[in-house]
Amino acid sequence: MKFRKILIVEDEKPNADRLKRLILKLRPHAEIQSVEDSIASSVEWLENNPMPDLIMMDVRLSDGLSFEIFTKVDVRCPVIFTTAYDEYAVKAFKYNSVDYLLKPVEEEELEAALQKYEGFMESIPFVGTALEGLLNYIQPKEFRKRFLISHKDGYKTILTEDILYFFTDLGITKAQLIKSSEVIPQTLEELEKQLDPKSFFRANRQYIININSVKNVFNDFNGKLKIELINQPEAELIISREKASSFKAWMDF
Repeated sequence: MKFRKILIVEDEKPNADRLKRLILKLRPHAEIQSVEDSIASSVEWLENNPMPDLIMMDVRLSDGLSFEIFTKVDVRCPVIFTTAYDEYAVKAFKYNSVDYLLKPVEEEELEAALQKYEGFMESIPFVGTALEGLLNYIQPKEFRKRFLISHKDGYKTILTEDILYFFTDLGITKAQLIKSSEVIPQTLEELEKQLDPKSFFRANRQYIININSVKNVFNDFNGKLKIELINQPEAELIISREKASSFKAWMDF
């Protein structure tokens, strides 16, 4: 999920200017919608404008701690907090936070935070707003651990951790194990919502892969990635350029 619209909440102009410059350097297509310098002005802006994709928010503002904003308006998007004080880190993660950066914000740290946000939004299974997806990550639900499938005259179970990847074959969903594949009734779309996003990634329209099944990752042309899976030399997967950054963030987290 690529973000476009960003709100900056920062009461020190040099810091705000630096943040704007770094964001537009790292994400040239981003749109800085506004820079607000207080709780009051931030609340007023949020009440009178569509919700941005992301907020970069300083903790200490001229009229108090920015956490007060969340008590006055329903903030329905993720937030990356910035501050010169690390004492608020734990509290920040109660307020839609995907990361917490100490000032002065360095380019490398901001890039990592933006990739983290993009990776979360791309890989976590959610329906509805970006915030709902974020909350599913911060306050994880129970994810599927096994499947009960038909076998001969009865049933058998397979553990999700033993599945290398899920794929579709002529409209049928299958789970690939090391030595066999099993038909399962769920679609890949349903599986995205049931599987732990830390372990499984929707590689493309046909595959969901287990992180432990990835053997090698190669650069392909036009920014794509080529994936080699363990024990599956014939299975060569391509990750699109659009998903490449979120895939690398998933593998590196």
